[in-house]
Amino acid sequence: MKIISAIPGTSSMAKEEVNKFLESKILMQIGTIDEEGDPNIHPVWFNYDKDREKLLVITPKITKKVKNLRSKPNVYFSVDDVNITYKGVKGKGTATIIEDPKRTVSYGEKIYMKYLGTLDHPVSKMILDSAKKGNHVVLEISPKFFSTWDFPKVQ
Repeated sequence: MKIISAIPGTSSMAKEEVNKFLESKILMQIGTIDEEGDPNIHPVWFNYDKDREKLLVITPKITKKVKNLRSKPNVYFSVDDVNITYKGVKGKGTATIIEDPKRTVSYGEKIYMKYLGTLDHPVSKMILDSAKKGNHVVLEISPKFFSTWDFPKVQ
């Protein structure tokens, strides 16, 4: 994966730091383009599959982001810590919509374990049950690059 500095001349992250940062429970913001050409921002829970270098999001198949991505699969994303550490990862990629319930449930379980720490939580149970019925999809984002910043490294 190509990693570049978000702000030339400032500190960036190495691949291992990016992988660790993307394990955090920070929300990812994804930007899509609607049918009128307007940008839409969507906050989402996600999982980063570092072995395959894919960002994964589970969402109901009837959402605006899914509708937008069906016609224009390009996506921008940002995961940033607004606390005093001021670090983040953003980039551009292409989204593939996965509709197979077995894969959707499997990826969804990883996302809910990351954010909730259990699959017994009512939210994870509700969404995974819906995913089993085919009502949810997974957005598999293939990043073209990561643009990073890490202000704690700035002296």
